[in-house]
Amino acid sequence: MATDKVLSRLKIKKRVRAKVVGSAEKPRLSVFRSNNDVYAQLIDDTAGKTLLSFSSRSKGLEASKTTKTQKSFEVGKKVGEAAVANGITKIVFDRNGYLYHGRIKSLADGAREAGLIF
Repeated sequence: MATDKVLSRLKIKKRVRAKVVGSAEKPRLSVFRSNNDVYAQLIDDTAGKTLLSFSSRSKGLEASKTTKTQKSFEVGKKVGEAAVANGITKIVFDRNGYLYHGRIKSLADGAREAGLIF
């Protein structure tokens, strides 16, 4: 049974996704946040493909004993570096119904620092 909190996030997610669409030139950076980890992926919605993805469980990040916010920043940085290496500089940010605060903001800041433009 879904709680009110989950249902309200899904309503917000639906509203955001009606406006945010990724393409090959400007893919969508989708973020998912669980209790312990954060996941990010670049998606081309026109082709329906995931271009690349990283998470705080990826090799190299899982062993670091830092806070969840610092791990989110590192995930954003890794996604940004991989995207720039693949020739992607402009993206659309999809916060997936979460508030732009804390770990979500930290991930976005890491991606911006790596050279991505939202």
